Amino acid sequence: MTKRHIALLLSTAALAASGVAAAPPISVPRMHLVFPGGSIQKAVDSAKAGDTVLVTPGVYYESVKVTTPGLILRGTGRGTVLKPAAKAGDDCGGHGNGICVAGTKDKRLEGITVSDLTVTGFSHAGVMSVGADRLTVRNVTAEKNGVWGIAEEHSVRSEYLQNTARNNGDAGLFLANTITAEQGATDTGGARIAHNRLEGNRIGVTVRRLRNLTVTGNEITGNCAGVFVVGDENKPRAGALAVRDNRVVENNKHCPATARLPYLQGSGIVLTGAEETDVTRNTVTGNSGKSPLSGGIVLFKSMVGATSENNRISGNALRDNAPADLVNQESATHNNTFRNNSCRASAPAGMC
Repeated sequence: MTKRHIALLLSTAALAASGVAAAPPISVPRMHLVFPGGSIQKAVDSAKAGDTVLVTPGVYYESVKVTTPGLILRGTGRGTVLKPAAKAGDDCGGHGNGICVAGTKDKRLEGITVSDLTVTGFSHAGVMSVGADRLTVRNVTAEKNGVWGIAEEHSVRSEYLQNTARNNGDAGLFLANTITAEQGATDTGGARIAHNRLEGNRIGVTVRRLRNLTVTGNEITGNCAGVFVVGDENKPRAGALAVRDNRVVENNKHCPATARLPYLQGSGIVLTGAEETDVTRNTVTGNSGKSPLSGGIVLFKSMVGATSENNRISGNALRDNAPADLVNQESATHNNTFRNNSCRASAPAGMC
């Protein structure tokens, strides 16, 4: 043993004797690079909380399940593409999803970021989150997926920012309390859907049985319907949220009826079975159709008979929507208000 080793041992012993413990090792976030031909899932599985998995440009035929808190899964832009594997493996790909953020209702997965990549061709959802807290999905392109482009349930404080969702089978962005069960709306803790482009889907944005969130600054065009805020007879109702500063233009694609809804065409912003929702400062133009849900901004009694109450429609610019710019199918006793909107036609008359 050298004199230097002896000195180090004596120094350590002296610190221990004095009650001063050595500092714990510092955990430094790591970068895990994935190249074409490599496995994104293997990199995700080896990553620790706070690490980044950076996926370089190329086409990756796999699904990815994220269960590590604080993980960043990032591509390099639209050139990083995930497509379905020839043979689906785990419960993420096995259910037809591209990327799964997998917490639970009882133990949410915190602080995940998914960004700067494309998910396409999956039979269910491009990105599917269950049981997440503070999830961020940014600059993701989700296109031609069978049901949803990007979706979540049982999640809180999510942010969906600057994504593109196009030509998906149902909603481009779909947020719900729960997908499979009937229950009252839940509080998202202030989720944000902001500055996304949503085009060619059945519905641009669907918010189902949720409260306390904002849908703001989105470009929504070419869908069968632009924005749906959906409640039902369960309590609490969907609502206490804001739909503002969106551009909702020519959502005139035709989509056939489903078990829950009549056919869709020409719907701008629809509130059905919702309460205390602010719809304000939106530009809503050229949404035209003959569906019961057609029109610029529409209040519609839900298919199970739940009414829309105490909603505020104000300061919107509406033009060339049919059958009318503003459509209120609710009773006057339900206290929905229409104020300071710029429009030409309403049903019933007198709301412009």
